Amino acid sequence: MTEYWYNVKTHEIEEDAMSDWTQLIGPYKTREEAEHALEKVKARNEAWDVQDDD
Repeated sequence: MTEYWYNVKTHEIEEDAMSDWTQLIGPYKTREEAEHALEKVKARNEAWDVQDDD
């Protein structure tokens, strides 16, 4: 089964993690999920910031 990764250095989607792990976010089941990786990261960071404020 193919896994998709978002490369934070190139801003491209990779199939089956071709780059160094330090540059990748994932894995994701679909290319579309990987394309929205940064949005997920931003949302999670904001949620954690709210928790820290509590």
